[in-house]
Amino acid sequence: MEQIQRGRPAERPCTKPRSAVRFAGALISLSLAIFTVPLSASAAGNTCAAPGPVFRPQGLLTAIARKLNRHEPVRILAIGSSSTQGIGASAPDRTYPAQLQEDLAEIWHEQVTVVNAGIGGEKASDTVQRLETALESDGYDLVIWQVGTNDAVSGVAEDGFKALLERGVAAAKATKTEMILLDQQYFPTIRDLARYESFVQAVSRIGEEHNVPVFSRYAMMKQWAQQSETELRSMLSSDSFHMGDKGYECLADRVAEEIASVVMRPTVADADRKTVASARRR
Repeated sequence: MEQIQRGRPAERPCTKPRSAVRFAGALISLSLAIFTVPLSASAAGNTCAAPGPVFRPQGLLTAIARKLNRHEPVRILAIGSSSTQGIGASAPDRTYPAQLQEDLAEIWHEQVTVVNAGIGGEKASDTVQRLETALESDGYDLVIWQVGTNDAVSGVAEDGFKALLERGVAAAKATKTEMILLDQQYFPTIRDLARYESFVQAVSRIGEEHNVPVFSRYAMMKQWAQQSETELRSMLSSDSFHMGDKGYECLADRVAEEIASVVMRPTVADADRKTVASARRR
């Protein structure tokens, strides 16, 4: 998985499925099924020790569904800060965008490219500018905007942060690009929990107000901590802040699962029924 800095994204299509995707077997058998509601983690065989809800779909990803039905390549922009860049991962192919690319290609049996546009340490004010440039110059079917951690911990004003979220969402809608917001991470040493969770709630509210799906990384990681501090730490890198390989794998698996749950494709049976119905009308 290649990364981009501030120029045009470099990309590569997925060519080798990741055999370790624990839920792929169940989903592959449903690759032509209708995904209309989020699958439970247990149903997909991929709990990652976080069985509770972490995704608010707020609509279907219809543009991707249309491309898949035509067997056209799908292009996704993963943009954000260090969690997207992959700080804490042991290798570039262990970042969440790299693993997400492989997961979705294996689920859909189509060519999927996930462009990694993560820059460590960035706040929303910088990311939104890169997002606008990318949306204007490149065609993407979906943007996953990982946002808010650095803003929450560095003293950025909450109202200013909300305005930047609104600006990024507006940029996606202006280019008719579907978007998923990926909210802040949970980590054991949050200093001002009330402020931090207020920023998490801001992402949720903006998503709800603008009908943009939100994947709550914060909820997922907090579930890990509630079940076992040992489990949470196993998901983190040695700095106890960024995710490590296991955490990125779980994140990629769960994001892929939720994306698949809101991409609707016609079943073979549905297609057969339509053919029969058409024949009867003739």
